Amino acid sequence: MEQVETKNNGAFNRFLNMIEKVGNKLPHPFMLFFYLTLILIAFSFVLGTMQAAVVHPTSGEEVVVKNLLSKEGIRYILTNTLTNFTGFAPLGLVLAMMLGIGLSEKVGLFSAVMTKAISKTPKRIVSFMVVFIGILGNIASDAAFVVIPPLAALVFLTLGRHPLAGLAAGLAGAGIGFTANILVAGTDALLSGITTEVVKGLDDTLIVSPLDNWFFMIASTFLLAFLGAIITDKIVEPRLGNYKGDQLAKSTDISALEAKGLRNAGIAALLYIAFIVGLILIPNSPLLNDDGTILRSPFLSGIVPIILLFFVFVGITFGVTTGKIKKSADVPNIMAEAIKDLSGYIVLIFMIGQFIGYFNWTNIATWTAVHLADFLTMINLTNIFAIILFVLLVAVLSLFIISGSALWSLVAPIFVPTFLVLGYHPAFVQLAYRVGESSTNMVTPLNTYFAIILGFMQVYNKKAGIGTLMSLMIPYTIIFLIFWIILMLIFVIFNIPIGPGIYYKLN
Repeated sequence: MEQVETKNNGAFNRFLNMIEKVGNKLPHPFMLFFYLTLILIAFSFVLGTMQAAVVHPTSGEEVVVKNLLSKEGIRYILTNTLTNFTGFAPLGLVLAMMLGIGLSEKVGLFSAVMTKAISKTPKRIVSFMVVFIGILGNIASDAAFVVIPPLAALVFLTLGRHPLAGLAAGLAGAGIGFTANILVAGTDALLSGITTEVVKGLDDTLIVSPLDNWFFMIASTFLLAFLGAIITDKIVEPRLGNYKGDQLAKSTDISALEAKGLRNAGIAALLYIAFIVGLILIPNSPLLNDDGTILRSPFLSGIVPIILLFFVFVGITFGVTTGKIKKSADVPNIMAEAIKDLSGYIVLIFMIGQFIGYFNWTNIATWTAVHLADFLTMINLTNIFAIILFVLLVAVLSLFIISGSALWSLVAPIFVPTFLVLGYHPAFVQLAYRVGESSTNMVTPLNTYFAIILGFMQVYNKKAGIGTLMSLMIPYTIIFLIFWIILMLIFVIFNIPIGPGIYYKLN
């Protein structure tokens, strides 16, 4: 079995060991937010006792920090525990999206689409398409991690190329490019819900929708796919050399029944899209604003149920064709299986909902934001470089806190209000977070999919370990992050909308 040549870099290995050691000492995200909530309660007591206050940057009114251990605070905790959970915006969004996306994933639609797309790609652009489809795979959430890399390895092996290069390309798209997409995915719904919840503390009229990062993420998808292809062909594969292992190429095609299912699902998708477009084009369309425009229209604000119904429609079509759905009762049963996969997330959301609810009620979010904004102003760091530093900070934090939603729930209550005070749109701060968090997704051994990916790698190299995987992923991480920041700067310099009607600064 061929071995991957890697240099035994002592300093590098010590750095990895430090990350693993520190990261392993972090508690479960649920307990992490439980401890943070206790700290928040204590902090509110101290600031409340000191009668800490700031002047609201918009209204000019004095905002006093409220004590959670006061009579009023205890009443708030007791009467709002349930509403902090059930009223937490991301909960309903994610559960609704998973009813449709989970159905399509469980019946095998996403796996068939990915297999078909990669296996039929022309050889000259196969690297680009592997990364591109890996990025698109985040529509299936974490399923992309276990479907795309091994499939990409088989495609490369079939073409006479090194299978680990294909695995790396697929993993770069599915992992490091996780947050990008040309479609609106569950990640958009999840993060925008958290952002909106945080912004309530300063402006309850400001809403961040799942579409508010869409234009930037479309551009990111093509940029990262292009970069990923170059990195694979010019850096990763030459370093690996020729594959001399004993694994033989296997068929990566789909079955005739799956092909028929894809055809029917494609027809269903076109019919659904045509129906929605028809609704938009009719006079006085209920999907448009009263002035006939699409910006901030019911179509955009209601995009989640529209996407939900799309995936339900095409998923049922595929499932019925392939026999995965034999009777009507199978549909809710499959949806229930998809929701079961979110059980850990639902438990985590209970604690996150309390933390953010308390954070907003105490006015500590406003107090922290005003003082941090004043500090940035004092050191004359209110321009885009402050956002870049935020991206780099998130990239480092992501090495230790693997859950993207948990990390955003941790930093959003501080940085969204801070940059809002400086005039930056919350959707742009969310975008900057996504760039930093996604870039280091696959360079930390704390990632829960590391063991799975290592298993895939050891099919072709039995001695592959964490260092092997890290050495494959670091070129993608560094180059993706640099050019992603450059793309962000281009959107800022030329004031390009990052989503429909959304710019980096508030109007």
